[in-house]
Amino acid sequence: MSGNHPYRRAGAVVVAGTVVWFVGISPVSRVYITPDNAERLRMLQAGQRGWITGQHLAAVGTVAVPVGFAAFARAVPDKGVSAGQAKKWAFAAAGALLAGAPLFVSSLARRAADMEGFAYRRGSNAPFMAYSGLHVVALAALGGSLLSLPAKKWIGVTAAASAPIYGAILVAKKDIPPFLFYLVEGTTGAYLMAWEEPNAEEPRAA
Repeated sequence: MSGNHPYRRAGAVVVAGTVVWFVGISPVSRVYITPDNAERLRMLQAGQRGWITGQHLAAVGTVAVPVGFAAFARAVPDKGVSAGQAKKWAFAAAGALLAGAPLFVSSLARRAADMEGFAYRRGSNAPFMAYSGLHVVALAALGGSLLSLPAKKWIGVTAAASAPIYGAILVAKKDIPPFLFYLVEGTTGAYLMAWEEPNAEEPRAA
């Protein structure tokens, strides 16, 4: 992380992971909004190859995004009270995402191995709920980190404000489209890619 863009690589990993995740969930995308279980199974069987391949791609994206935010956390300077707080918040966000990733990867593996079970909504929803809850925590922490840094205020507010909104949806519906998380995280990654940070030895703007 050197030069005028110390967060560029971290942001690129986040963006790449987000893109791969979206590509992975795209095959047979109508299955997520189809209420009839038998029809869901028919759609999955008709697009079986794309569905299975997509679950593997989504798993790669699920892992890559937390890795990118961990790189961002490592790149945040720790000099000064504000920067130190930003680094702690960034590590908290990365930690929550890293903790949640295996939960969703395991769900994706089950979706690929047991299409009928997914179509008929069998199995516990607890892993997905925990994964989603950790994403909510991560977005709140990410917002705290960005708001503690000399970033544009809108990016920090976007991350921070999405957390209670998504949390409320999750509590009310016991479900949430996970692409909502990746929209915010991918936007943050794109911001990091273009963010010109001052050199470490230069004074940091408030």
